[in-house]
Amino acid sequence: QVQLVESGGGLVQPGGSLRLSCVASGFTFSRFAMSWHRQAPGKERELVAGITNGGGSTNYGDSVKGRFTISRDNTKNTVYLQMSSLKPEDTAVYYCNVRPGIMSYWGQGTQVTVSS
Repeated sequence: QVQLVESGGGLVQPGGSLRLSCVASGFTFSRFAMSWHRQAPGKERELVAGITNGGGSTNYGDSVKGRFTISRDNTKNTVYLQMSSLKPEDTAVYYCNVRPGIMSYWGQGTQVTVSS
């Protein structure tokens, strides 16, 4: 079955950096686009970044453009989210997502808290 396991979250000061990882299994990773989303308390889940199956094309939410970078390593079945210049408003649970068919799959999420 499809499994997505996120890691790398934590507490960071404003202006700091974190790198999130999402290890995937249960499907042919290199065939499918991947994405990161986030959900803050009381807010809807929003797209943060997406990457095509080969990694040649990426897209970002307006609020993170220029600060976050999505990448993937198809040899490790892993997608990354490098986050820099973090702001308190980046505080959220971050999820990775894949849609290998009709179903959409989510990991359990990793908490990112930006606070001094």
